[in-house]
Amino acid sequence: MYVMERSEWWAFASEGTRTGKVGVVTPRGNAHVTPVWFTLTDSDGDALVFTTGADSVKARALRRRPRLSLVVDDERPPYSFVQFTAEASLSDDPDALYPWAVRVAERYMGAEQAEEFGRRNAVPGELLVTARITKVVAYARVAE
Repeated sequence: MYVMERSEWWAFASEGTRTGKVGVVTPRGNAHVTPVWFTLTDSDGDALVFTTGADSVKARALRRRPRLSLVVDDERPPYSFVQFTAEASLSDDPDALYPWAVRVAERYMGAEQAEEFGRRNAVPGELLVTARITKVVAYARVAE
């Protein structure tokens, strides 16, 4: 097992169609974890970007307390994972939402379906979540 450098965890988290598992805290103090399609950006500091419904548990929790954790893992031996801690900002601006919805869709659905899924996910009632990464824990080959 070894600690991944930034270039390694960036490549690992960006590889293929690995989903992120986002954790937030509900008003009652319960943990809430859901899978999300996401992408990374370094345009304004390292950040996670994904969309979510404005009325979802995630959105409500992030409006109240804009902190989250997101884990990406490889479930095959020798096992690797990256855990991000981040501070989120939410936007319902369609001009900001659409290009990111397309970019995320391209990762998970391919270039040929990116526009279709981007349009589907960049509608009223959806939010853009941009989460500035504040901490990274990244281990590769855990079982070696």
